[in-house]
Amino acid sequence: MPHLFSNRLRLRAPERDDIPQFLKWINDPDITENLMLYQPISAEEEANWYENMLKRPAAEHVMVIEVKTPVEGKSETETWFPIGNIQFLDIDWRNRKTEIGIMIGEKEYWDQGYGSEAMQLMLKHGFETLNLHRIWLQVYDKNVRGIRAYEKTGFTVESRFREAHYQHGRYYDIIIMSVLRSEWEALQK
Repeated sequence: MPHLFSNRLRLRAPERDDIPQFLKWINDPDITENLMLYQPISAEEEANWYENMLKRPAAEHVMVIEVKTPVEGKSETETWFPIGNIQFLDIDWRNRKTEIGIMIGEKEYWDQGYGSEAMQLMLKHGFETLNLHRIWLQVYDKNVRGIRAYEKTGFTVESRFREAHYQHGRYYDIIIMSVLRSEWEALQK
């Protein structure tokens, strides 16, 4: 798959060399606070996940989110730095729908719009390249920052699983949000 670019970032295919970075992110409790993961993952488990991910259809491979950063000491040279990943999960080709998941693993890049920008790139790819009709996601009701970012890219709340997630000694709702191709296209005009 070719790189997908926006003004400040690109999405690229993952490499085996990315595994240590992924492992660092998913074993940081601050980062996994709003993810469906709830236990630490070993290097072996992450390597197995990577191998299994490669066996799935290419459209379901994780994409690495990278930002362009200046190289220290050089005025005009820039390089790409990974800050997270994003992925379509279990694409249903008959009904033209899929779930999407995203993680910004580098905390210093939170609250700067990179998640929204990456989501916008994947929506464009999903609707214009893969010809999907509906893209949906799950988010905990406590993840106000995430909900706001998803709404910014066109997602709307369609349902709620009440008290479906247990964390920190209490239950949280899981909110289902989705965006249809026609809704996304209307926002592009």
